[in-house]
Amino acid sequence: MCPAGSLVVVTSHSTSPLIVVGIDGSAESVRALRWAARYACASHGKIRAILAWQYPPPIGPAPTGAPAGVTREIGQRMRDLLAETVVAGAAGVPVEQQVCPGHPAQVLLEQARHADLLVVGARGHAPVSGMFLGSVSVHCVTHSRCPVVVVRGRQ
Repeated sequence: MCPAGSLVVVTSHSTSPLIVVGIDGSAESVRALRWAARYACASHGKIRAILAWQYPPPIGPAPTGAPAGVTREIGQRMRDLLAETVVAGAAGVPVEQQVCPGHPAQVLLEQARHADLLVVGARGHAPVSGMFLGSVSVHCVTHSRCPVVVVRGRQ
């Protein structure tokens, strides 16, 4: 177990393994974040937690972009999720958090470009539930430059 501590926002690069993990608040992404936290603890690594989101595209002539305050609210939810999940499971693991607009698969692949590991959860929303990976996890597995761990199922 990692030594007791609190959530740390990483501001400098070091030789620690970088583990990028995609989170969205779903049970699957929470499991992926817990897995990544345990791995980071065991490997003396650091986590870059990415919450990627797309604001629904406007229909017709309408302003683009998210309404004021949405990005702040998403960021606060992410901080709460990280505090509940990482600190409880592997306190002291350095965590960098980013909220990025864009398609989740594209954002995760870009963020993991120089990472040592990419961790994603799999919802498996397919015709036969539980037999297939989700579209984001499949895209990450087939296009990532680094190894990918897909966390599936129940703990």
